[in-house]
Amino acid sequence: MAILKERELRIYWGTATTGKPHVAYFVPMSKIADFLKAGCEVTILFADLHAYLDNMKAPWELLELRTRYYEHVIKAMLESIGVPLEKLKFVRGTDYQLSKEYTLDVYRLSSVVTQHDAKKAGAEVVKQVEHPLLSGLLYPGLQALDEEYLKVDAQFGGVDQRKIFTFAEKYLPSLGYAKRVHLMNPMVPGLTGSKMSSSEEDSKIDLLDRKEDVKKKLKKAFCEPGNVENNGVLSFIKHVLFPLKSEFVVLREEKWGGNKTYTAYEALEKDFAEQIVHPGDLKNSVEVALNKLLDPIREKFNCPELKKLSSAAYPTPSKGKPGEKGTKNSEPEEVVPSRLDIRVGKVISVEKHPDADSLYVEKIDVGEAEPRTVVSGLVHFVPKEQLQDRLVVLLCNLKPQKMRGVESQGMVLCASSMGEPRQVEPLDPPAGCCAGERVYVEGYEGGEPDEELKPKKKVFEKLQADFRVSEDCVAQWKQRNFLTKLGTVSCKSLKGGSIS
Repeated sequence: MAILKERELRIYWGTATTGKPHVAYFVPMSKIADFLKAGCEVTILFADLHAYLDNMKAPWELLELRTRYYEHVIKAMLESIGVPLEKLKFVRGTDYQLSKEYTLDVYRLSSVVTQHDAKKAGAEVVKQVEHPLLSGLLYPGLQALDEEYLKVDAQFGGVDQRKIFTFAEKYLPSLGYAKRVHLMNPMVPGLTGSKMSSSEEDSKIDLLDRKEDVKKKLKKAFCEPGNVENNGVLSFIKHVLFPLKSEFVVLREEKWGGNKTYTAYEALEKDFAEQIVHPGDLKNSVEVALNKLLDPIREKFNCPELKKLSSAAYPTPSKGKPGEKGTKNSEPEEVVPSRLDIRVGKVISVEKHPDADSLYVEKIDVGEAEPRTVVSGLVHFVPKEQLQDRLVVLLCNLKPQKMRGVESQGMVLCASSMGEPRQVEPLDPPAGCCAGERVYVEGYEGGEPDEELKPKKKVFEKLQADFRVSEDCVAQWKQRNFLTKLGTVSCKSLKGGSIS
Protein backbone atom coordinates (compact mmCIF):
# COMPACT_ATOMS: atom_id res chain seq x y z
CA MET A 1 0.00 0.00 0.00
CA ALA A 2 1.16 3.53 -0.78
CA ILE A 3 0.57 4.65 2.84
CA LEU A 4 3.18 2.23 4.16
CA LYS A 5 5.84 3.87 2.00
CA GLU A 6 5.19 7.19 3.74
CA ARG A 7 4.29 6.27 7.36
CA GLU A 8 2.86 3.63 9.64
CA LEU A 9 -0.68 2.45 8.85
CA ARG A 10 -3.29 3.57 11.41
CA ILE A 11 -5.95 0.89 12.14
CA TYR A 12 -8.81 0.71 14.61
CA TRP A 13 -10.83 -2.20 15.98
CA GLY A 14 -14.00 -1.48 17.90
CA THR A 15 -16.20 -3.53 20.20
CA ALA A 16 -19.61 -2.57 21.55
CA THR A 17 -19.62 -3.02 25.33
CA THR A 18 -22.69 -5.28 25.61
CA GLY A 19 -22.52 -8.93 26.75
CA LYS A 20 -19.44 -10.41 28.38
CA PRO A 21 -16.58 -11.01 25.90
CA HIS A 22 -16.03 -14.69 25.12
CA VAL A 23 -13.16 -16.79 23.79
CA ALA A 24 -13.89 -15.96 20.12
CA TYR A 25 -12.45 -12.50 20.90
CA PHE A 26 -9.03 -14.18 20.70
CA VAL A 27 -9.40 -14.12 16.88
CA PRO A 28 -9.26 -10.31 16.51
CA MET A 29 -6.76 -10.11 19.38
CA SER A 30 -4.31 -12.35 17.48
CA LYS A 31 -4.72 -10.17 14.36
CA ILE A 32 -4.09 -7.03 16.42
CA ALA A 33 -0.83 -8.69 17.50
CA ASP A 34 0.03 -9.21 13.81
CA PHE A 35 -0.73 -5.55 13.01
CA LEU A 36 1.56 -4.37 15.78
CA LYS A 37 4.37 -6.68 14.61
CA ALA A 38 3.97 -5.16 11.13
CA GLY A 39 4.52 -1.68 12.59
CA CYS A 40 0.92 -0.41 12.46
CA GLU A 41 -0.55 2.08 14.91
CA VAL A 42 -3.58 0.35 16.47
CA THR A 43 -6.50 1.95 18.33
CA ILE A 44 -9.02 -0.14 20.28
CA LEU A 45 -12.40 1.56 20.58
CA PHE A 46 -14.74 0.65 23.44
CA ALA A 47 -17.97 1.61 21.67
CA ASP A 48 -20.13 2.37 24.69
CA LEU A 49 -22.65 4.58 22.89
CA HIS A 50 -23.07 1.92 20.18
CA ALA A 51 -23.87 -0.61 22.93
CA TYR A 52 -26.74 1.56 24.15
CA LEU A 53 -28.08 2.19 20.64
CA ASP A 54 -28.15 -1.53 19.81
CA ASN A 55 -31.64 -2.18 21.21
CA MET A 56 -30.39 -1.00 24.63
CA LYS A 57 -28.27 -4.14 25.13
CA ALA A 58 -26.33 -2.09 27.67
CA PRO A 59 -28.66 -0.02 29.89
CA TRP A 60 -27.47 3.57 30.35
CA GLU A 61 -26.93 3.11 34.09
CA LEU A 62 -24.58 0.15 33.41
CA LEU A 63 -22.72 1.69 30.48
CA GLU A 64 -19.76 3.06 32.46
CA LEU A 65 -19.37 -0.18 34.45
CA ARG A 66 -19.46 -2.40 31.37
CA THR A 67 -16.97 -0.21 29.53
CA ARG A 68 -14.57 -0.50 32.47
CA TYR A 69 -15.11 -4.27 32.52
CA TYR A 70 -14.35 -4.53 28.78
CA GLU A 71 -11.21 -2.43 29.16
CA HIS A 72 -9.84 -4.69 31.92
CA VAL A 73 -10.79 -7.98 30.24
CA ILE A 74 -9.53 -7.03 26.75
CA LYS A 75 -6.21 -5.89 28.22
CA ALA A 76 -5.98 -9.18 30.15
CA MET A 77 -6.60 -11.11 26.91
CA LEU A 78 -3.88 -9.22 25.09
CA GLU A 79 -1.42 -9.80 27.93
CA SER A 80 -2.25 -13.53 27.96
CA ILE A 81 -1.08 -13.85 24.33
CA GLY A 82 1.93 -11.57 24.77
CA VAL A 83 0.72 -8.36 23.11
CA PRO A 84 2.52 -5.24 24.48
CA LEU A 85 -0.15 -2.79 25.72
CA GLU A 86 2.13 0.26 25.51
CA LYS A 87 1.91 0.11 21.71
CA LEU A 88 -1.87 0.34 21.76
CA LYS A 89 -4.21 3.32 22.10
CA PHE A 90 -7.49 2.77 24.00
CA VAL A 91 -10.45 5.11 23.36
CA ARG A 92 -14.05 5.24 24.59
CA GLY A 93 -16.75 6.24 22.14
CA THR A 94 -18.34 8.79 24.46
CA ASP A 95 -14.95 10.56 24.75
CA TYR A 96 -15.68 12.18 21.37
CA GLN A 97 -19.10 10.99 20.11
CA LEU A 98 -20.96 13.52 22.27
CA SER A 99 -19.01 16.50 20.90
CA LYS A 100 -20.71 19.27 18.93
CA GLU A 101 -18.76 18.45 15.75
CA TYR A 102 -19.53 14.74 15.82
CA THR A 103 -23.22 15.37 16.60
CA LEU A 104 -23.52 17.77 13.67
CA ASP A 105 -21.97 15.15 11.40
CA VAL A 106 -24.55 12.60 12.61
CA TYR A 107 -27.28 15.04 11.53
CA ARG A 108 -25.53 15.72 8.22
CA LEU A 109 -25.25 12.01 7.55
CA SER A 110 -28.90 11.39 8.45
CA SER A 111 -29.90 13.93 5.82
CA VAL A 112 -28.36 11.88 2.99
CA VAL A 113 -28.76 8.25 4.18
CA THR A 114 -31.91 6.36 3.23
CA GLN A 115 -33.82 4.28 5.75
CA HIS A 116 -33.32 1.26 3.49
CA ASP A 117 -29.53 1.62 3.45
CA ALA A 118 -29.30 2.21 7.20
CA LYS A 119 -31.40 -0.87 7.97
CA LYS A 120 -29.51 -3.02 5.47
CA ALA A 121 -26.12 -1.91 6.84
CA GLY A 122 -26.99 -2.96 10.38
CA ALA A 123 -28.76 -6.20 9.49
CA GLU A 124 -25.96 -8.50 10.70
CA VAL A 125 -24.83 -6.39 13.65
CA VAL A 126 -27.81 -4.64 15.23
CA LYS A 127 -30.31 -6.91 16.98
CA GLN A 128 -33.24 -7.54 14.63
CA VAL A 129 -36.69 -7.31 16.20
CA GLU A 130 -40.23 -7.07 14.86
CA HIS A 131 -40.57 -3.38 15.75
CA PRO A 132 -37.03 -1.91 15.41
CA LEU A 133 -36.03 1.23 17.27
CA LEU A 134 -34.73 4.34 15.49
CA SER A 135 -31.45 3.91 17.40
CA GLY A 136 -30.63 0.82 15.34
CA LEU A 137 -30.78 2.90 12.16
CA LEU A 138 -28.33 5.44 13.62
CA TYR A 139 -25.80 2.75 14.60
CA PRO A 140 -24.14 2.22 11.14
CA GLY A 141 -23.70 5.96 10.64
CA LEU A 142 -21.90 6.38 13.94
CA GLN A 143 -19.57 3.50 13.13
CA ALA A 144 -18.77 5.05 9.75
CA LEU A 145 -18.01 8.44 11.34
CA ASP A 146 -15.68 6.78 13.86
CA GLU A 147 -13.22 6.19 11.00
CA GLU A 148 -12.93 9.93 10.43
CA TYR A 149 -12.88 11.02 14.07
CA LEU A 150 -10.26 8.42 15.04
CA LYS A 151 -8.16 9.60 12.07
CA VAL A 152 -7.40 6.07 10.87
CA ASP A 153 -6.54 4.63 7.47
CA ALA A 154 -8.37 1.32 8.02
CA GLN A 155 -11.02 -0.33 10.14
CA PHE A 156 -10.75 -3.98 11.20
CA GLY A 157 -13.72 -6.14 12.18
CA GLY A 158 -15.53 -9.43 11.69
CA VAL A 159 -17.15 -10.43 8.41
CA ASP A 160 -20.52 -9.63 10.02
CA GLN A 161 -19.44 -5.95 9.72
CA ARG A 162 -19.12 -6.03 5.93
CA LYS A 163 -22.41 -4.24 5.25
CA ILE A 164 -21.44 -1.40 7.60
CA PHE A 165 -18.06 -1.19 5.85
CA THR A 166 -19.83 -0.91 2.48
CA PHE A 167 -22.10 1.76 3.99
CA ALA A 168 -19.06 3.76 5.18
CA GLU A 169 -17.39 3.58 1.76
CA LYS A 170 -20.58 4.87 0.11
CA TYR A 171 -21.54 7.67 2.50
CA LEU A 172 -18.36 9.14 4.04
CA PRO A 173 -17.36 10.81 0.73
CA SER A 174 -20.75 12.57 0.71
CA LEU A 175 -19.57 14.49 3.79
CA GLY A 176 -16.23 15.24 2.18
CA TYR A 177 -14.36 12.50 4.06
CA ALA A 178 -12.09 9.87 2.54
CA LYS A 179 -12.89 6.19 2.04
CA ARG A 180 -11.02 3.87 4.37
CA VAL A 181 -9.54 0.40 3.93
CA HIS A 182 -11.55 -2.41 5.56
CA LEU A 183 -10.06 -5.63 6.91
CA MET A 184 -12.10 -8.60 8.18
CA ASN A 185 -11.64 -11.75 10.21
CA PRO A 186 -13.93 -14.84 10.10
CA MET A 187 -16.67 -15.28 12.70
CA VAL A 188 -16.10 -18.28 14.94
CA PRO A 189 -18.99 -20.76 14.94
CA GLY A 190 -20.29 -21.50 18.41
CA LEU A 191 -20.12 -24.80 20.23
CA THR A 192 -23.67 -25.56 19.08
CA GLY A 193 -22.74 -25.00 15.41
CA SER A 194 -24.22 -21.50 15.06
CA LYS A 195 -22.33 -18.22 15.51
CA MET A 196 -20.63 -17.89 18.91
CA SER A 197 -22.80 -15.30 20.59
CA SER A 198 -22.91 -13.51 23.93
CA SER A 199 -26.69 -13.97 23.95
CA GLU A 200 -26.63 -17.76 23.50
CA GLU A 201 -25.08 -19.26 26.63
CA ASP A 202 -24.33 -22.77 25.35
CA SER A 203 -22.70 -21.47 22.15
CA LYS A 204 -19.84 -19.72 23.94
CA ILE A 205 -17.20 -20.01 26.62
CA ASP A 206 -16.76 -16.84 28.65
CA LEU A 207 -13.28 -15.58 29.42
CA LEU A 208 -13.97 -15.94 33.15
CA ASP A 209 -15.74 -19.31 33.02
CA ARG A 210 -14.47 -21.71 35.67
CA LYS A 211 -12.63 -24.85 34.56
CA GLU A 212 -15.64 -26.98 35.45
CA ASP A 213 -17.84 -24.73 33.27
CA VAL A 214 -15.43 -25.11 30.35
CA LYS A 215 -15.53 -28.89 30.75
CA LYS A 216 -19.35 -28.92 30.94
CA LYS A 217 -19.82 -26.74 27.85
CA LEU A 218 -17.32 -28.69 25.78
CA LYS A 219 -18.93 -31.95 26.83
CA LYS A 220 -22.27 -30.71 25.46
CA ALA A 221 -20.72 -29.24 22.29
CA PHE A 222 -21.76 -30.63 18.91
CA CYS A 223 -18.90 -32.82 17.68
CA GLU A 224 -20.28 -35.80 15.75
CA PRO A 225 -17.63 -38.43 14.81
CA GLY A 226 -16.29 -37.79 11.30
CA ASN A 227 -18.54 -34.74 10.76
CA VAL A 228 -16.53 -31.59 9.98
CA GLU A 229 -19.58 -29.47 9.05
CA ASN A 230 -20.97 -27.08 11.69
CA ASN A 231 -18.52 -28.60 14.16
CA GLY A 232 -18.01 -25.89 16.78
CA VAL A 233 -15.06 -27.66 18.44
CA LEU A 234 -13.08 -28.02 15.19
CA SER A 235 -13.96 -24.45 14.23
CA PHE A 236 -12.60 -23.18 17.53
CA ILE A 237 -9.31 -24.99 16.92
CA LYS A 238 -9.12 -23.59 13.38
CA HIS A 239 -9.97 -19.98 14.14
CA VAL A 240 -8.62 -19.51 17.67
CA LEU A 241 -6.02 -22.06 18.77
CA PHE A 242 -4.08 -22.52 15.52
CA PRO A 243 -3.65 -18.76 14.82
CA LEU A 244 -2.36 -18.25 18.37
CA LYS A 245 -0.02 -21.25 18.67
CA SER A 246 0.59 -22.40 15.04
CA GLU A 247 0.06 -25.96 16.23
CA PHE A 248 -2.39 -28.14 18.12
CA VAL A 249 -1.66 -31.21 20.24
CA VAL A 250 -4.26 -33.98 20.43
CA LEU A 251 -3.87 -35.61 23.83
CA ARG A 252 -4.73 -39.30 24.05
CA GLU A 253 -3.69 -42.50 25.81
CA GLU A 254 -0.88 -44.64 24.41
CA LYS A 255 -3.30 -47.44 23.56
CA TRP A 256 -5.01 -45.07 21.11
CA GLY A 257 -1.76 -43.92 19.52
CA GLY A 258 -0.50 -41.43 22.11
CA ASN A 259 -0.27 -37.65 21.72
CA LYS A 260 -0.05 -36.22 18.20
CA THR A 261 1.05 -32.70 17.26
CA TYR A 262 -0.55 -31.06 14.20
CA THR A 263 1.18 -28.10 12.55
CA ALA A 264 -1.51 -27.69 9.86
CA TYR A 265 -5.23 -27.52 10.59
CA GLU A 266 -6.08 -29.34 7.34
CA ALA A 267 -4.25 -32.46 8.55
CA LEU A 268 -6.25 -32.46 11.79
CA GLU A 269 -9.54 -32.02 9.95
CA LYS A 270 -8.65 -34.88 7.59
CA ASP A 271 -7.85 -37.23 10.49
CA PHE A 272 -11.09 -36.28 12.25
CA ALA A 273 -13.12 -36.87 9.07
CA GLU A 274 -11.51 -40.31 8.76
CA GLN A 275 -12.27 -40.92 12.48
CA ILE A 276 -8.59 -41.31 13.34
CA VAL A 277 -9.16 -38.59 15.96
CA HIS A 278 -12.00 -39.29 18.41
CA PRO A 279 -14.40 -36.46 19.48
CA GLY A 280 -13.68 -37.18 23.16
CA ASP A 281 -9.92 -36.76 22.67
CA LEU A 282 -10.51 -33.59 20.64
CA LYS A 283 -12.69 -32.02 23.35
CA ASN A 284 -10.25 -32.94 26.13
CA SER A 285 -7.36 -31.43 24.16
CA VAL A 286 -9.25 -28.19 23.51
CA GLU A 287 -10.10 -28.00 27.21
CA VAL A 288 -6.42 -28.18 28.19
CA ALA A 289 -5.29 -25.65 25.55
CA LEU A 290 -8.09 -23.23 26.34
CA ASN A 291 -7.52 -23.28 30.09
CA LYS A 292 -3.87 -22.32 29.49
CA LEU A 293 -5.13 -19.17 27.72
CA LEU A 294 -7.77 -18.40 30.31
CA ASP A 295 -5.76 -19.00 33.49
CA PRO A 296 -3.94 -15.59 33.42
CA ILE A 297 -7.26 -13.81 32.82
CA ARG A 298 -8.98 -15.67 35.66
CA GLU A 299 -6.05 -14.86 37.95
CA LYS A 300 -6.21 -11.15 37.15
CA PHE A 301 -9.97 -11.05 37.85
CA ASN A 302 -9.54 -12.90 41.15
CA CYS A 303 -8.82 -9.66 43.00
CA PRO A 304 -11.66 -8.07 45.07
CA GLU A 305 -11.78 -4.89 42.95
CA LEU A 306 -12.37 -6.69 39.64
CA LYS A 307 -14.73 -9.23 41.20
CA LYS A 308 -16.83 -6.31 42.42
CA LEU A 309 -16.70 -4.64 38.99
CA SER A 310 -17.77 -7.87 37.24
CA SER A 311 -20.80 -8.41 39.46
CA ALA A 312 -21.80 -4.73 39.24
CA ALA A 313 -21.49 -4.57 35.42
CA TYR A 314 -23.41 -7.82 34.93
CA PRO A 315 -25.78 -8.12 37.91
CA THR A 316 -27.83 -11.27 38.35
CA PRO A 317 -31.21 -10.62 36.66
CA SER A 318 -34.05 -9.91 39.03
CA LYS A 319 -36.13 -13.01 39.63
CA GLY A 320 -39.26 -11.16 40.64
CA LYS A 321 -41.87 -9.29 38.65
CA PRO A 322 -40.66 -6.46 36.42
CA GLY A 323 -39.67 -3.52 38.60
CA GLU A 324 -39.35 -5.62 41.76
CA LYS A 325 -36.24 -6.87 43.49
CA GLY A 326 -36.05 -10.64 43.26
CA THR A 327 -34.64 -13.10 45.70
CA LYS A 328 -32.02 -15.62 44.79
CA ASN A 329 -34.36 -18.61 45.08
CA SER A 330 -37.50 -17.09 43.54
CA GLU A 331 -38.58 -17.88 39.98
CA PRO A 332 -39.06 -15.29 37.22
CA GLU A 333 -42.71 -14.41 36.92
CA GLU A 334 -42.50 -13.20 33.31
CA VAL A 335 -43.61 -16.04 31.04
CA VAL A 336 -41.79 -15.61 27.71
CA PRO A 337 -40.76 -18.13 25.03
CA SER A 338 -37.03 -17.67 25.68
CA ARG A 339 -37.50 -19.63 28.91
CA LEU A 340 -38.05 -22.78 26.83
CA ASP A 341 -34.96 -24.78 25.82
CA ILE A 342 -36.10 -25.92 22.36
CA ARG A 343 -33.57 -27.57 20.08
CA VAL A 344 -33.30 -29.41 16.80
CA GLY A 345 -32.98 -33.14 17.40
CA LYS A 346 -32.14 -36.09 15.16
CA VAL A 347 -33.95 -39.38 15.81
CA ILE A 348 -31.30 -42.10 16.03
CA SER A 349 -33.58 -45.02 16.92
CA VAL A 350 -37.30 -45.74 17.39
CA GLU A 351 -38.79 -48.70 19.24
CA LYS A 352 -42.24 -49.56 20.56
CA HIS A 353 -42.59 -49.05 24.31
CA PRO A 354 -42.42 -52.51 25.93
CA ASP A 355 -45.46 -51.79 28.14
CA ALA A 356 -47.59 -49.34 26.12
CA ASP A 357 -49.05 -49.95 22.64
CA SER A 358 -49.46 -46.22 21.85
CA LEU A 359 -45.95 -45.09 22.81
CA TYR A 360 -42.59 -45.00 21.04
CA VAL A 361 -39.26 -44.91 22.87
CA GLU A 362 -36.82 -42.84 20.81
CA LYS A 363 -33.13 -42.02 21.13
CA ILE A 364 -32.70 -38.42 19.98
CA ASP A 365 -29.41 -36.57 19.42
CA VAL A 366 -29.65 -32.94 20.57
CA GLY A 367 -25.94 -32.12 20.31
CA GLU A 368 -24.99 -33.46 23.74
CA ALA A 369 -22.44 -36.13 24.63
CA GLU A 370 -25.17 -38.80 24.73
CA PRO A 371 -28.55 -38.98 22.97
CA ARG A 372 -31.68 -38.39 25.06
CA THR A 373 -34.35 -41.01 25.68
CA VAL A 374 -37.76 -39.61 24.74
CA VAL A 375 -41.17 -41.26 25.02
CA SER A 376 -43.76 -40.05 22.48
CA GLY A 377 -47.39 -41.00 21.95
CA LEU A 378 -47.05 -41.11 18.17
CA VAL A 379 -47.62 -44.81 17.38
CA HIS A 380 -51.12 -44.24 15.93
CA PHE A 381 -50.10 -41.12 13.97
CA VAL A 382 -46.59 -41.52 12.55
CA PRO A 383 -45.14 -44.79 11.18
CA LYS A 384 -41.90 -45.87 12.80
CA GLU A 385 -39.96 -45.63 9.53
CA GLN A 386 -41.02 -41.98 9.09
CA LEU A 387 -39.46 -41.07 12.43
CA GLN A 388 -36.19 -42.94 11.99
CA ASP A 389 -33.30 -40.56 11.10
CA ARG A 390 -35.55 -37.51 10.72
CA LEU A 391 -35.03 -34.10 12.31
CA VAL A 392 -37.52 -33.08 14.98
CA VAL A 393 -38.07 -30.17 17.36
CA LEU A 394 -37.50 -31.14 20.98
CA LEU A 395 -38.39 -29.31 24.20
CA CYS A 396 -35.37 -30.13 26.39
CA ASN A 397 -35.88 -28.50 29.78
CA LEU A 398 -39.03 -30.22 31.01
CA LYS A 399 -38.49 -32.14 34.23
CA PRO A 400 -37.75 -35.77 33.23
CA GLN A 401 -40.64 -38.08 34.06
CA LYS A 402 -41.31 -41.79 33.85
CA MET A 403 -43.89 -42.93 31.32
CA ARG A 404 -44.87 -46.55 31.94
CA GLY A 405 -41.51 -47.22 33.55
CA VAL A 406 -39.30 -45.45 30.98
CA GLU A 407 -37.89 -42.01 31.87
CA SER A 408 -38.55 -39.44 29.13
CA GLN A 409 -36.00 -36.62 28.86
CA GLY A 410 -37.86 -34.31 26.50
CA MET A 411 -40.95 -33.72 24.37
CA VAL A 412 -41.17 -33.92 20.57
CA LEU A 413 -43.25 -30.90 19.51
CA CYS A 414 -45.99 -31.75 17.02
CA ALA A 415 -48.79 -30.01 15.16
CA SER A 416 -52.29 -31.40 15.74
CA SER A 417 -55.49 -30.93 13.74
CA MET A 418 -58.44 -29.33 15.50
CA GLY A 419 -61.13 -31.69 14.19
CA GLU A 420 -61.80 -35.41 13.97
CA PRO A 421 -60.25 -37.74 13.09
CA ARG A 422 -57.25 -36.27 14.88
CA GLN A 423 -54.07 -35.86 12.83
CA VAL A 424 -50.58 -35.31 14.24
CA GLU A 425 -47.38 -34.24 12.45
CA PRO A 426 -43.98 -33.64 14.09
CA LEU A 427 -42.71 -30.10 13.49
CA ASP A 428 -40.02 -29.81 10.81
CA PRO A 429 -36.86 -27.72 11.33
CA PRO A 430 -35.50 -26.03 8.16
CA ALA A 431 -33.48 -28.26 5.84
CA GLY A 432 -29.79 -28.30 6.67
CA CYS A 433 -30.15 -27.86 10.45
CA CYS A 434 -27.88 -29.81 12.78
CA ALA A 435 -28.75 -31.61 15.98
CA GLY A 436 -28.46 -29.26 18.94
CA GLU A 437 -29.26 -26.01 17.13
CA ARG A 438 -31.38 -23.61 19.17
CA VAL A 439 -34.99 -23.03 18.15
CA TYR A 440 -36.36 -19.69 19.30
CA VAL A 441 -39.40 -17.46 18.84
CA GLU A 442 -39.00 -14.35 16.71
CA GLY A 443 -38.16 -11.38 18.94
CA TYR A 444 -37.04 -13.58 21.84
CA GLU A 445 -33.63 -14.65 20.52
CA GLY A 446 -31.52 -13.33 23.37
CA GLY A 447 -33.06 -14.78 26.54
CA GLU A 448 -31.64 -17.67 28.53
CA PRO A 449 -33.83 -20.77 29.00
CA ASP A 450 -34.61 -22.04 32.47
CA GLU A 451 -32.30 -24.83 33.64
CA GLU A 452 -35.43 -26.91 34.28
CA LEU A 453 -39.09 -25.88 34.03
CA LYS A 454 -40.77 -26.28 37.41
CA PRO A 455 -44.03 -28.22 36.99
CA LYS A 456 -45.90 -26.07 39.53
CA LYS A 457 -45.12 -22.89 37.57
CA LYS A 458 -46.70 -24.32 34.38
CA VAL A 459 -44.49 -22.12 32.18
CA PHE A 460 -44.77 -24.40 29.14
CA GLU A 461 -48.53 -24.82 29.55
CA LYS A 462 -49.06 -21.04 29.68
CA LEU A 463 -46.97 -20.50 26.54
CA GLN A 464 -48.34 -23.54 24.74
CA ALA A 465 -51.86 -22.05 24.93
CA ASP A 466 -50.74 -19.54 22.26
CA PHE A 467 -48.87 -22.02 20.03
CA ARG A 468 -50.51 -22.29 16.60
CA VAL A 469 -49.76 -23.29 13.01
CA SER A 470 -50.29 -20.46 10.51
CA GLU A 471 -52.10 -20.72 7.19
CA ASP A 472 -48.64 -21.13 5.65
CA CYS A 473 -47.97 -24.11 7.96
CA VAL A 474 -45.41 -22.13 10.01
CA ALA A 475 -45.17 -22.81 13.76
CA GLN A 476 -45.92 -19.64 15.77
CA TRP A 477 -46.43 -18.20 19.25
CA LYS A 478 -48.79 -15.22 19.22
CA GLN A 479 -48.16 -14.92 15.45
CA ARG A 480 -44.38 -14.80 15.94
CA ASN A 481 -42.52 -17.48 14.01
CA PHE A 482 -40.51 -20.33 15.48
CA LEU A 483 -37.02 -19.95 13.94
CA THR A 484 -33.56 -21.44 13.67
CA LYS A 485 -30.61 -19.65 12.07
CA LEU A 486 -31.66 -21.26 8.74
CA GLY A 487 -35.31 -20.16 8.72
CA THR A 488 -38.77 -21.05 9.98
CA VAL A 489 -40.03 -24.19 11.69
CA SER A 490 -43.09 -25.66 9.99
CA CYS A 491 -45.28 -28.72 9.55
CA LYS A 492 -46.34 -30.46 6.36
CA SER A 493 -50.07 -29.82 6.10
CA LEU A 494 -51.96 -29.00 9.33
CA LYS A 495 -52.87 -25.35 8.71
CA GLY A 496 -54.41 -23.65 11.74
CA GLY A 497 -53.57 -26.55 14.01
CA SER A 498 -52.40 -26.47 17.61
CA ILE A 499 -48.90 -27.39 18.80
CA SER A 500 -48.13 -29.65 21.72
